[in-house]
This record gives sequence, structure tokens and C-alpha cells, in this order.
Amino acid sequence: MRISGITIPDEKQIAYGLTAVFGVGLSRSKAILLELSIDPTSKPNKLSTEQENAIRDKVESFKIEGDLKREVASNIKRLKDILSYRGSRHAKRLPARGQRTKTNARTLKGAKKTMGSGRRKLEKT
Repeated sequence: MRISGITIPDEKQIAYGLTAVFGVGLSRSKAILLELSIDPTSKPNKLSTEQENAIRDKVESFKIEGDLKREVASNIKRLKDILSYRGSRHAKRLPARGQRTKTNARTLKGAKKTMGSGRRKLEKT
């Protein structure tokens, strides 16, 4: 089963498989399946063609994948352009929502860079 160019994994339950689409989380996935009266524990390869088409139409009615990524990128670019504090944090690749950075924040900051590792050994003469 494919939705907007993304293949839904056949081995996962449909509720969890739909989360492979950017913009569809678990709660939205379960809400879609509840609205369409489809069992969330069923596998994608067990669905009928009508059910697949209903799911595809419902998911594609939301802003997903490329459109959503473009919107998020333009929102971040707007924050940078107006020189807001949050925009400057995005530009510096640091947490933008008040988290501490003395420790943690490794996801955004990357691997640790040890200071003073460029010391030379004393040569014997």
C-alpha cells in the first residue's frame, strides 16, 4: 500500500504503519481509522481495495510530506529573516525552546568536541 509516494510497511499494524507518512502521527492515524471504521490492529496487506482507497483519500486531505516540510522550512526561514531569538537559535543549530545547553542538547549540538586536545608532547633533546 502506498500513500503519496510512501510505502506503508506490510508487517506492521495499519495504525503504526501510517506513521511512516510525514505529518501523520499515531493519534491522527488512530483517528482516521476510527472515522473509517477500520480495525487499527489489522495489517495493510489484509485490507480491501475500498478500505485502502478510503485511507489514502483521508490521509491526502491533510497537509503531508512535501507541502508540510516546505511550510515548516518557510516558518523557520521567516523567524531567521525577522531576526527573532528563536530564529537565531535555529541558525546556530541550538535548542529553540528554552532547554539547557550546558549539559544535554547533544541531538542538535552533535558529538562532544574536547577542548585542548591539540597539545604537543615535549620532545626529548
